[in-house]
Amino acid sequence: MMKILPLVPGRWEDLASLFGERGACGGCWCMFWRLPRAVFVRQKGRGNRDAFRRLVKRGDPPGLIAYDGTTPVGWCAIAPRAQYPALARSRILKPVDGEPVWSVSCLFVARPYRRRGVSVLLLKAAASRVRRRGGRIVEGYPVEPRQDKVPDPFVWTGLASAFRRAGFREVARRSKSRPIMRRDSR
Repeated sequence: MMKILPLVPGRWEDLASLFGERGACGGCWCMFWRLPRAVFVRQKGRGNRDAFRRLVKRGDPPGLIAYDGTTPVGWCAIAPRAQYPALARSRILKPVDGEPVWSVSCLFVARPYRRRGVSVLLLKAAASRVRRRGGRIVEGYPVEPRQDKVPDPFVWTGLASAFRRAGFREVARRSKSRPIMRRDSR
């Protein structure tokens, strides 16, 4: 039975175990959308890990961890869009409108659990979390690959198909392969 819990300081080691030494994807540690590009690159790896750990220690969970029993198997970063300033600088992912949204900025699933619906469960749990926190709109920036198989590191924002299965719908597309998708959390 899969359970999904917020990333609180006491679960940090579970996230570190899930992400491994490389920080899920090339030393990112879920800081890519939170930092100016030069800062992100300069502190890639250990610096991003330390920055993300400080963020977790502040106490407002920046995302959700999926567990299979006691084993951490998946991650979903979810926070108000304002916490991801790099999104505003993206011409493809710039805001669709003035509505306040919560953004799913990253999905990471352990290799043995990929293609088993973990992302869909995490996305549904993210919508529930947003609703409980008083938010209404959950937004994501998945990839919709043109070919059948895309290397896993290139889908760290999720696949559009998973978002659709979790009840999201496309609201904008400024790139052939990058829809902006939303779900009303009510």
